[in-house]
Amino acid sequence: MSAQPGFAVVGSDGGPLRVVLVGAGSMGKAWLRAVAANSDVELAGIADLDLAAAESAAGEFVGQGLPVGRDAVELARRSGAQAIINVTIPAAHHPVTTAALLAGFPVLGEKPVASTVAEGLSLAAAAELTGQLFMVSQSRRYNRHLFAAKAQSEALGRVGILSVDFFKAPRFGGFREVMASPLLLDMAIHQFDMARFLLDADPVSVTCEEYNPAWSWFGGNAAATATFEFDGGARFVFNGSWCSPGFETSWNGSWRISGELGTVLWDGDHEPAVALAAGEGLVEAGSAEAGLAAEEGGAVVRPVADPGQEIAGSLREFVAAVRTGAEPMGRVHANILSLAMVEAAVKSTTAGHRVALDEILSDSYEAALGAETNEDVLRVLKSWPSVREGLARPALGR
Repeated sequence: MSAQPGFAVVGSDGGPLRVVLVGAGSMGKAWLRAVAANSDVELAGIADLDLAAAESAAGEFVGQGLPVGRDAVELARRSGAQAIINVTIPAAHHPVTTAALLAGFPVLGEKPVASTVAEGLSLAAAAELTGQLFMVSQSRRYNRHLFAAKAQSEALGRVGILSVDFFKAPRFGGFREVMASPLLLDMAIHQFDMARFLLDADPVSVTCEEYNPAWSWFGGNAAATATFEFDGGARFVFNGSWCSPGFETSWNGSWRISGELGTVLWDGDHEPAVALAAGEGLVEAGSAEAGLAAEEGGAVVRPVADPGQEIAGSLREFVAAVRTGAEPMGRVHANILSLAMVEAAVKSTTAGHRVALDEILSDSYEAALGAETNEDVLRVLKSWPSVREGLARPALGR
Protein backbone atom coordinates (compact mmCIF):
# COMPACT_ATOMS: atom_id res chain seq x y z
CA MET A 1 0.00 0.00 0.00
CA SER A 2 1.11 3.58 -0.58
CA ALA A 3 0.15 6.93 0.79
CA GLN A 4 -2.62 8.63 -1.14
CA PRO A 5 -3.47 12.34 -1.10
CA GLY A 6 -7.26 12.04 -0.83
CA PHE A 7 -9.68 9.45 0.45
CA ALA A 8 -11.70 6.72 -1.16
CA VAL A 9 -15.31 7.32 -2.08
CA VAL A 10 -17.83 4.63 -1.19
CA GLY A 11 -19.98 3.99 -4.23
CA SER A 12 -23.74 4.18 -3.79
CA ASP A 13 -26.05 1.39 -4.84
CA GLY A 14 -29.01 3.67 -4.21
CA GLY A 15 -29.38 2.52 -0.62
CA PRO A 16 -28.20 3.95 2.70
CA LEU A 17 -24.62 3.73 3.94
CA ARG A 18 -24.28 0.55 6.02
CA VAL A 19 -22.35 1.12 9.24
CA VAL A 20 -21.12 -0.86 12.21
CA LEU A 21 -21.12 1.03 15.49
CA VAL A 22 -18.39 0.16 17.99
CA GLY A 23 -19.18 0.90 21.62
CA ALA A 24 -22.56 0.16 23.22
CA GLY A 25 -22.29 2.45 26.24
CA SER A 26 -24.27 5.63 26.92
CA MET A 27 -22.56 7.60 24.15
CA GLY A 28 -22.99 4.65 21.82
CA LYS A 29 -26.73 4.77 22.44
CA ALA A 30 -26.77 8.48 21.56
CA TRP A 31 -25.13 7.57 18.26
CA LEU A 32 -27.62 4.76 17.71
CA ARG A 33 -30.41 7.32 17.99
CA ALA A 34 -28.63 9.55 15.46
CA VAL A 35 -28.21 6.64 13.06
CA ALA A 36 -31.88 5.68 13.42
CA ALA A 37 -32.93 9.26 12.63
CA ASN A 38 -30.83 9.47 9.44
CA SER A 39 -32.45 7.81 6.44
CA ASP A 40 -29.12 7.83 4.58
CA VAL A 41 -27.60 5.45 7.14
CA GLU A 42 -28.42 1.84 7.99
CA LEU A 43 -27.13 0.07 11.08
CA ALA A 44 -25.45 -3.17 10.01
CA GLY A 45 -24.23 -4.27 13.43
CA ILE A 46 -23.02 -3.32 16.91
CA ALA A 47 -19.61 -4.29 18.28
CA ASP A 48 -18.52 -4.21 21.90
CA LEU A 49 -16.08 -6.21 24.01
CA ASP A 50 -19.07 -6.77 26.29
CA LEU A 51 -21.19 -8.87 23.96
CA ALA A 52 -24.16 -8.70 26.30
CA ALA A 53 -24.09 -4.89 26.07
CA ALA A 54 -24.04 -5.08 22.28
CA GLU A 55 -26.98 -7.50 22.28
CA SER A 56 -28.91 -5.32 24.71
CA ALA A 57 -28.37 -2.21 22.59
CA ALA A 58 -29.37 -4.10 19.44
CA GLY A 59 -32.56 -5.26 21.08
CA GLU A 60 -33.36 -1.76 22.32
CA PHE A 61 -32.82 0.07 19.05
CA VAL A 62 -33.33 -2.45 16.26
CA GLY A 63 -34.69 -5.69 17.57
CA GLN A 64 -33.49 -9.25 17.60
CA GLY A 65 -31.47 -10.46 14.64
CA LEU A 66 -29.06 -7.54 14.25
CA PRO A 67 -25.49 -8.88 13.94
CA VAL A 68 -23.28 -8.22 16.96
CA GLY A 69 -19.69 -9.10 17.80
CA ARG A 70 -16.62 -8.22 19.82
CA ASP A 71 -14.37 -7.33 16.85
CA ALA A 72 -15.47 -4.36 14.73
CA VAL A 73 -13.61 -5.33 11.56
CA GLU A 74 -14.78 -8.94 11.65
CA LEU A 75 -18.34 -7.79 12.23
CA ALA A 76 -18.17 -5.19 9.45
CA ARG A 77 -16.98 -7.80 6.98
CA ARG A 78 -19.56 -10.34 8.10
CA SER A 79 -22.46 -7.87 7.97
CA GLY A 80 -21.54 -6.18 4.71
CA ALA A 81 -20.91 -2.80 6.34
CA GLN A 82 -19.30 0.02 4.37
CA ALA A 83 -18.05 2.18 7.25
CA ILE A 84 -17.35 2.07 10.99
CA ILE A 85 -18.40 4.52 13.71
CA ASN A 86 -15.99 4.35 16.64
CA VAL A 87 -17.65 5.35 19.93
CA THR A 88 -15.25 3.50 22.22
CA ILE A 89 -13.41 5.05 25.18
CA PRO A 90 -10.47 7.32 24.21
CA ALA A 91 -7.90 4.66 25.08
CA ALA A 92 -9.40 2.41 22.41
CA HIS A 93 -9.63 5.03 19.67
CA HIS A 94 -6.18 4.32 18.25
CA PRO A 95 -6.30 0.51 18.02
CA VAL A 96 -9.92 0.33 16.85
CA THR A 97 -9.56 3.05 14.21
CA THR A 98 -6.19 1.77 13.01
CA ALA A 99 -7.58 -1.73 12.49
CA ALA A 100 -10.61 -0.35 10.63
CA LEU A 101 -8.53 1.85 8.32
CA LEU A 102 -6.06 -0.93 7.52
CA ALA A 103 -9.02 -3.20 6.72
CA GLY A 104 -10.28 -0.66 4.19
CA PHE A 105 -13.13 0.97 6.11
CA PRO A 106 -13.68 4.73 6.46
CA VAL A 107 -14.16 5.73 10.09
CA LEU A 108 -16.18 8.36 11.93
CA GLY A 109 -14.85 8.60 15.48
CA GLU A 110 -15.85 10.33 18.68
CA LYS A 111 -13.58 13.07 20.02
CA PRO A 112 -10.81 13.17 21.00
CA VAL A 113 -9.01 11.86 17.93
CA ALA A 114 -7.02 9.60 20.31
CA SER A 115 -5.70 9.57 23.87
CA THR A 116 -2.61 11.56 22.84
CA VAL A 117 -1.44 13.76 19.98
CA ALA A 118 1.20 11.11 19.23
CA GLU A 119 -1.52 8.52 18.64
CA GLY A 120 -3.40 11.07 16.55
CA LEU A 121 -0.37 11.51 14.29
CA SER A 122 -0.23 7.74 13.86
CA LEU A 123 -3.88 7.72 12.82
CA ALA A 124 -3.31 10.55 10.33
CA ALA A 125 -0.51 8.53 8.77
CA ALA A 126 -2.68 5.40 8.69
CA ALA A 127 -5.44 7.34 6.92
CA GLU A 128 -2.93 8.58 4.33
CA LEU A 129 -1.53 5.10 3.86
CA THR A 130 -4.88 3.47 3.23
CA GLY A 131 -6.58 6.32 1.42
CA GLN A 132 -9.55 5.99 3.77
CA LEU A 133 -11.36 8.86 5.44
CA PHE A 134 -10.97 9.18 9.19
CA MET A 135 -13.19 11.99 10.43
CA VAL A 136 -13.40 13.05 14.08
CA SER A 137 -16.84 14.08 15.29
CA GLN A 138 -16.06 17.40 16.96
CA SER A 139 -19.78 17.67 17.45
CA ARG A 140 -20.16 21.17 18.92
CA ARG A 141 -19.00 22.67 15.63
CA TYR A 142 -22.32 21.53 14.20
CA ASN A 143 -24.46 24.39 15.41
CA ARG A 144 -26.26 26.88 13.19
CA HIS A 145 -25.76 29.69 15.69
CA LEU A 146 -22.00 29.07 15.75
CA PHE A 147 -21.96 29.29 11.96
CA ALA A 148 -23.98 32.50 12.18
CA ALA A 149 -21.49 33.99 14.65
CA LYS A 150 -18.64 33.18 12.27
CA ALA A 151 -20.56 34.75 9.38
CA GLN A 152 -21.26 37.89 11.42
CA SER A 153 -17.58 38.18 12.37
CA GLU A 154 -16.77 38.78 8.70
CA ALA A 155 -18.20 42.29 9.18
CA LEU A 156 -15.73 43.07 11.98
CA GLY A 157 -12.66 43.62 9.84
CA ARG A 158 -9.53 42.31 11.54
CA VAL A 159 -10.48 40.12 14.50
CA GLY A 160 -7.97 40.34 17.31
CA ILE A 161 -9.73 39.05 20.43
CA LEU A 162 -11.87 35.96 20.91
CA SER A 163 -13.03 34.94 24.37
CA VAL A 164 -15.36 32.41 25.94
CA ASP A 165 -16.70 32.05 29.46
CA PHE A 166 -17.70 28.52 30.41
CA PHE A 167 -19.27 28.11 33.85
CA LYS A 168 -21.21 24.97 34.77
CA ALA A 169 -21.78 22.91 37.91
CA PRO A 170 -22.33 19.29 36.82
CA ARG A 171 -22.14 16.48 39.34
CA PHE A 172 -21.12 13.61 37.13
CA GLY A 173 -19.83 11.17 39.68
CA GLY A 174 -17.48 8.56 38.27
CA PHE A 175 -14.15 9.09 36.53
CA ARG A 176 -14.43 12.85 35.85
CA GLU A 177 -14.56 13.67 39.56
CA VAL A 178 -11.22 11.95 40.19
CA MET A 179 -9.33 13.11 37.08
CA ALA A 180 -6.30 15.36 37.58
CA SER A 181 -7.47 17.97 35.03
CA PRO A 182 -11.13 17.23 34.33
CA LEU A 183 -12.09 20.55 32.73
CA LEU A 184 -9.10 20.77 30.38
CA LEU A 185 -8.97 17.09 29.47
CA ASP A 186 -12.67 16.26 29.18
CA MET A 187 -14.40 19.48 28.12
CA ALA A 188 -12.19 22.33 26.97
CA ILE A 189 -11.35 20.65 23.66
CA HIS A 190 -14.85 21.64 22.49
CA GLN A 191 -14.24 25.36 23.04
CA PHE A 192 -10.66 25.11 21.78
CA ASP A 193 -11.89 23.52 18.56
CA MET A 194 -14.69 26.08 18.20
CA ALA A 195 -12.09 28.84 18.53
CA ARG A 196 -10.11 27.37 15.65
CA PHE A 197 -13.30 27.35 13.60
CA LEU A 198 -14.24 30.93 14.46
CA LEU A 199 -10.75 32.34 13.83
CA ASP A 200 -10.04 30.10 10.85
CA ALA A 201 -6.43 30.02 12.02
CA ASP A 202 -3.96 27.77 13.78
CA PRO A 203 -2.78 28.10 17.40
CA VAL A 204 0.81 29.16 18.05
CA SER A 205 1.25 29.14 21.84
CA VAL A 206 -0.60 29.12 25.17
CA THR A 207 -0.23 30.31 28.73
CA CYS A 208 -2.55 28.47 31.10
CA GLU A 209 -3.33 28.24 34.80
CA GLU A 210 -5.68 25.67 36.28
CA TYR A 211 -6.89 25.51 39.85
CA ASN A 212 -9.58 24.02 42.06
CA PRO A 213 -11.88 26.33 44.07
CA ALA A 214 -12.13 25.49 47.77
CA TRP A 215 -15.74 24.31 47.45
CA SER A 216 -15.12 22.07 44.43
CA TRP A 217 -16.44 18.51 44.51
CA PHE A 218 -13.84 17.48 41.94
CA GLY A 219 -10.62 15.83 43.07
CA GLY A 220 -8.58 17.48 40.32
CA ASN A 221 -8.46 21.03 39.03
CA ALA A 222 -11.94 21.92 37.80
CA ALA A 223 -11.25 25.50 36.71
CA ALA A 224 -8.79 27.06 34.28
CA THR A 225 -7.88 30.20 32.37
CA ALA A 226 -5.91 29.85 29.13
CA THR A 227 -4.70 32.47 26.66
CA PHE A 228 -3.76 31.24 23.20
CA GLU A 229 -1.94 33.15 20.50
CA PHE A 230 -3.02 32.29 16.97
CA ASP A 231 -1.45 32.84 13.56
CA GLY A 232 -1.76 36.51 12.70
CA GLY A 233 -1.58 37.61 16.34
CA ALA A 234 -5.18 37.09 17.46
CA ARG A 235 -5.69 36.02 21.07
CA PHE A 236 -8.21 33.48 22.33
CA VAL A 237 -9.03 33.49 26.05
CA PHE A 238 -10.77 30.53 27.68
CA ASN A 239 -12.10 31.14 31.20
CA GLY A 240 -13.96 28.19 32.65
CA SER A 241 -15.12 26.20 35.65
CA TRP A 242 -17.02 22.99 36.25
CA CYS A 243 -17.92 23.91 39.83
CA SER A 244 -19.74 27.24 39.50
CA PRO A 245 -23.44 26.94 40.39
CA GLY A 246 -25.75 29.82 39.57
CA PHE A 247 -26.11 31.82 36.32
CA GLU A 248 -24.52 28.96 34.44
CA THR A 249 -23.50 29.44 30.83
CA SER A 250 -24.49 27.28 27.90
CA TRP A 251 -22.59 24.04 27.44
CA ASN A 252 -21.20 25.78 24.36
CA GLY A 253 -19.98 28.70 26.48
CA SER A 254 -20.66 32.43 26.18
CA TRP A 255 -18.61 34.03 23.39
CA ARG A 256 -17.30 37.47 22.40
CA ILE A 257 -15.59 38.15 19.06
CA SER A 258 -13.90 41.54 19.00
CA GLY A 259 -12.61 43.18 15.82
CA GLU A 260 -11.55 46.59 14.57
CA LEU A 261 -15.08 47.46 13.42
CA GLY A 262 -17.24 45.97 16.14
CA THR A 263 -18.19 42.96 18.25
CA VAL A 264 -20.20 39.76 17.94
CA LEU A 265 -21.77 38.22 21.04
CA TRP A 266 -23.09 34.68 21.23
CA ASP A 267 -24.59 33.17 24.38
CA GLY A 268 -24.08 29.64 23.09
CA ASP A 269 -27.76 28.79 22.75
CA HIS A 270 -29.48 31.47 20.68
CA GLU A 271 -28.87 33.69 17.67
CA PRO A 272 -25.68 35.75 17.88
CA ALA A 273 -25.80 39.55 18.04
CA VAL A 274 -23.50 42.02 16.30
CA ALA A 275 -22.73 45.69 16.88
CA LEU A 276 -20.59 47.70 14.49
CA ALA A 277 -18.76 50.93 15.24
CA ALA A 278 -20.93 52.77 12.71
CA GLY A 279 -24.19 51.40 14.13
CA GLU A 280 -26.04 51.93 17.36
CA GLY A 281 -26.71 49.19 19.89
CA LEU A 282 -26.80 45.47 19.33
CA VAL A 283 -28.41 44.07 16.21
CA GLU A 284 -29.55 40.46 16.37
CA ALA A 285 -28.54 38.36 13.40
CA GLY A 286 -31.47 37.27 11.30
CA SER A 287 -33.94 39.77 12.76
CA ALA A 288 -35.99 42.33 10.86
CA GLU A 289 -33.93 45.04 12.57
CA ALA A 290 -30.78 43.37 11.27
CA GLY A 291 -32.07 43.46 7.73
CA LEU A 292 -32.92 47.16 8.08
CA ALA A 293 -29.51 47.87 9.61
CA ALA A 294 -27.83 46.11 6.71
CA GLU A 295 -29.75 48.27 4.26
CA GLU A 296 -28.71 51.37 6.17
CA GLY A 297 -25.07 50.38 6.25
CA GLY A 298 -25.10 48.91 9.71
CA ALA A 299 -24.69 45.23 10.66
CA VAL A 300 -24.14 42.97 7.69
CA VAL A 301 -26.29 39.85 7.96
CA ARG A 302 -25.27 36.91 5.84
CA PRO A 303 -27.35 33.81 5.12
CA VAL A 304 -26.11 30.75 6.99
CA ALA A 305 -26.42 27.16 5.83
CA ASP A 306 -27.67 24.76 8.50
CA PRO A 307 -24.80 22.39 9.39
CA GLY A 308 -27.06 20.08 11.39
CA GLN A 309 -27.03 19.71 15.15
CA GLU A 310 -24.13 18.12 17.02
CA ILE A 311 -23.60 14.40 16.32
CA ALA A 312 -26.48 14.31 13.84
CA GLY A 313 -24.69 17.02 11.88
CA SER A 314 -21.33 15.26 11.93
CA LEU A 315 -22.96 11.99 10.85
CA ARG A 316 -24.66 13.75 7.97
CA GLU A 317 -21.38 15.33 6.83
CA PHE A 318 -19.51 12.03 7.13
CA VAL A 319 -22.03 10.30 4.87
CA ALA A 320 -21.79 13.12 2.32
CA ALA A 321 -17.99 12.96 2.42
CA VAL A 322 -17.66 9.23 1.80
CA ARG A 323 -20.33 9.36 -0.90
CA THR A 324 -18.99 12.39 -2.79
CA GLY A 325 -15.40 13.00 -1.70
CA ALA A 326 -16.32 16.44 -0.31
CA GLU A 327 -13.86 17.58 2.36
CA PRO A 328 -15.49 17.39 5.82
CA MET A 329 -14.70 19.33 8.96
CA GLY A 330 -12.84 17.22 11.45
CA ARG A 331 -10.76 15.13 9.07
CA VAL A 332 -8.00 13.67 11.22
CA HIS A 333 -5.19 15.89 9.90
CA ALA A 334 -7.22 19.02 10.60
CA ASN A 335 -8.50 17.91 13.99
CA ILE A 336 -5.21 17.01 15.65
CA LEU A 337 -4.40 20.63 16.52
CA SER A 338 -7.48 20.80 18.73
CA LEU A 339 -6.10 18.00 20.92
CA ALA A 340 -2.66 19.61 20.74
CA MET A 341 -4.18 22.74 22.28
CA VAL A 342 -5.35 20.64 25.23
CA GLU A 343 -1.93 19.03 25.73
CA ALA A 344 -0.22 22.41 25.44
CA ALA A 345 -2.56 23.96 28.03
CA VAL A 346 -1.96 21.12 30.48
CA LYS A 347 1.79 21.36 29.98
CA SER A 348 1.71 25.13 30.50
CA THR A 349 -0.15 24.88 33.79
CA THR A 350 2.23 22.16 34.99
CA ALA A 351 5.42 23.91 33.86
CA GLY A 352 4.27 27.39 34.82
CA HIS A 353 5.25 29.07 31.56
CA ARG A 354 4.19 29.70 27.97
CA VAL A 355 4.20 26.59 25.77
CA ALA A 356 4.55 26.66 21.99
CA LEU A 357 2.27 24.35 20.01
CA ASP A 358 5.24 23.34 17.87
CA GLU A 359 6.87 21.98 21.02
CA ILE A 360 3.89 19.69 21.58
CA LEU A 361 3.83 18.64 17.92
CA SER A 362 7.58 17.95 17.84
CA ASP A 363 7.58 15.89 21.04
CA SER A 364 4.48 14.01 19.88
CA TYR A 365 6.05 13.26 16.51
CA GLU A 366 9.12 11.76 18.15
CA ALA A 367 6.86 9.72 20.45
CA ALA A 368 4.82 8.53 17.46
CA LEU A 369 7.96 7.43 15.60
CA GLY A 370 9.16 5.52 18.65
CA ALA A 371 5.84 3.81 19.32
CA GLU A 372 4.72 2.92 15.79
CA THR A 373 4.68 -0.84 15.16
CA ASN A 374 3.32 -0.84 11.61
CA GLU A 375 6.22 -0.38 9.19
CA ASP A 376 4.05 1.10 6.45
CA VAL A 377 2.49 3.66 8.78
CA LEU A 378 5.98 4.46 10.12
CA ARG A 379 7.20 5.07 6.58
CA VAL A 380 4.42 7.60 6.01
CA LEU A 381 5.27 9.40 9.25
CA LYS A 382 8.94 9.56 8.29
CA SER A 383 8.02 11.02 4.90
CA TRP A 384 6.60 14.18 6.48
CA PRO A 385 9.05 17.13 6.11
CA SER A 386 7.69 18.44 9.42
CA VAL A 387 4.60 17.83 11.52
CA ARG A 388 2.94 21.04 10.36
CA GLU A 389 3.66 20.19 6.72
CA GLY A 390 2.51 16.61 7.23
CA LEU A 391 -0.79 17.75 8.68
CA ALA A 392 -1.25 20.22 5.81
CA ARG A 393 -0.32 17.86 2.96
CA PRO A 394 -3.81 16.69 2.02
CA ALA A 395 -6.20 19.40 0.82
CA LEU A 396 -7.74 19.89 4.24
CA GLY A 397 -10.08 22.49 5.68
CA ARG A 398 -10.02 23.47 9.31
